[in-house]
Amino acid sequence: MFVAEKSTGHLIEVLDTKALFDPHDTRVKGSLHYGEEAQDPEFYDKPELAFPSGEPLPKCWTDPGYRRKQ
Repeated sequence: MFVAEKSTGHLIEVLDTKALFDPHDTRVKGSLHYGEEAQDPEFYDKPELAFPSGEPLPKCWTDPGYRRKQ
């Protein structure tokens, strides 16, 4: 699955989708796809990521308390 860095728009291939979907994980392991080939895997903070369309990640992926009443 691909997401994008908000600041640059560069695509990141998420290597651990379980961590992406888990709201308790604040970082995901991914490989930056920029230039000729994919870069070495590293960790990215979920608040800095969005879908390639620019749409934010779902709240249920980023906020462990998303079901609590406000």
